[in-house]
Amino acid sequence: MTSRIPRDSRLRLVRPRPLAAAPRAVNQRRSRRPAPRPPEGTPAPAELARMARSGLAGAARVARWADAALGPGRAGATADGKATLSAGTARQAADDLGLSAAQVRAEWDTARLAGLIEVHGGNARPGWRLRAWDRDDSAVLRGWVALFDAWSLACPEPDGHEPAAVAEVVSAMPQVLSFLQLSAGPVPVAQLLDLLEQRVTELRTERCEVPYDPHLEPARPLTPAPDTGAGAPPHPAPSEAARSAPPAPLAPLLDWALGALASVGALTYGDGQATLTPLGSWAVWVKLEQICVAAQSPAGNIEQAAEDMLRGCAQLRPNAARAEYRAWLAARPVGSAITELLGAARGEDALLRGLAFEALRVVGAPAEPEVRAVLDEPALRPYALLWLAEHDGVDPEDAHEVLTREEATWLWVDTAAAVADHGESPMLVRHLESALQPTVPALLDEVRSVGHPRTVQVLVALAAAHPDPALAKAVRRAAFQVHTGGS
Repeated sequence: MTSRIPRDSRLRLVRPRPLAAAPRAVNQRRSRRPAPRPPEGTPAPAELARMARSGLAGAARVARWADAALGPGRAGATADGKATLSAGTARQAADDLGLSAAQVRAEWDTARLAGLIEVHGGNARPGWRLRAWDRDDSAVLRGWVALFDAWSLACPEPDGHEPAAVAEVVSAMPQVLSFLQLSAGPVPVAQLLDLLEQRVTELRTERCEVPYDPHLEPARPLTPAPDTGAGAPPHPAPSEAARSAPPAPLAPLLDWALGALASVGALTYGDGQATLTPLGSWAVWVKLEQICVAAQSPAGNIEQAAEDMLRGCAQLRPNAARAEYRAWLAARPVGSAITELLGAARGEDALLRGLAFEALRVVGAPAEPEVRAVLDEPALRPYALLWLAEHDGVDPEDAHEVLTREEATWLWVDTAAAVADHGESPMLVRHLESALQPTVPALLDEVRSVGHPRTVQVLVALAAAHPDPALAKAVRRAAFQVHTGGS
């Protein structure tokens, strides 16, 4: 007769896996879309990488100097903890490299934007791209694209312009660059200015900013305004000069934008014309292709909010999902995209929580401050710690070592909740293999103590799915104890 006493069933010890298991719990189909080819005449990737190395040679030189001169145990490179090179370090680099201090600072900023140098607080260290600079063409191209994306930071905007106008020009430049890419040749600046003005007008219209027309009679109020005093007008009218002031001209800002893009090697600018370089044309094509891929997806992920986009990506394989993340990110400002993703991660769906941090891995360094800011939120802390560890260069297979035992157990329950909601019963049973605890009783004890809000549901689902009757009974008992507050 088989004993019904719960046995101390041993769990098979395996290395905890990165939390990509939950998304793969859903039925997936491999995308059959062939890899797109760049436009005819685009240089080969090796030639593009050679161009990028040539354009970033000065930045790589300063980064290598910093790697040798500012290694572990030496003084920090930055002066204010905000990636600003200190005066002493700039002078030292200038003396060693035969450059001026201004040149060193410019190349330092370029290296930082391209990911050749990473600054954490007051300490600088070489980025992973610097290690692969001479042997990995894809790393070089990704570094150059990162610099291309940050063109508005490479050169400060001219003085005397409203920040809102600068932001409008930055938001409108993707359309200008797309027009340059489709033109495949020199384009007069006057034509680009006309396009820029049209796009800025569209942006203002989307915000319902109706320009004032001094020739139109102002609308009369439907109700009389209250009297505010003897002889005093109820509402002071704007001055005639303020009402008739034309909008600020965009030509100086277009000149700044084209000059900044030329400084990063995306285009050539002079004699009243602008032309994309091969690198610039390739980068614009890549971004347009990313957007087109998302627009052609069945769910139309590019137009969805973060939560709906992540749900649409749950049925994709990891590589296809990352392509969707890149396209979704390419279609919106990075700051607002990060905010949306973290908002989705705070929801009740554990699957979306894991997918949101996968999308943030695609974002990379720009997401670091926001990810660090959520370390105090219990539901996001384990995910944020893993993200930061991988961002700091820890192998994904070893990143779990940064978690405490309690954090790892909480994460195990959260991932089990994702599998229970979106996966199949056999996978929930296999999820036991990723637990840190060597025995089922030890696992149940620690699961009960972490206080995850989905603990009861996870244990009930696990008990229903497990084929071992004795183990299932022990899990059901643990679920009941958590539900009733017993021990």
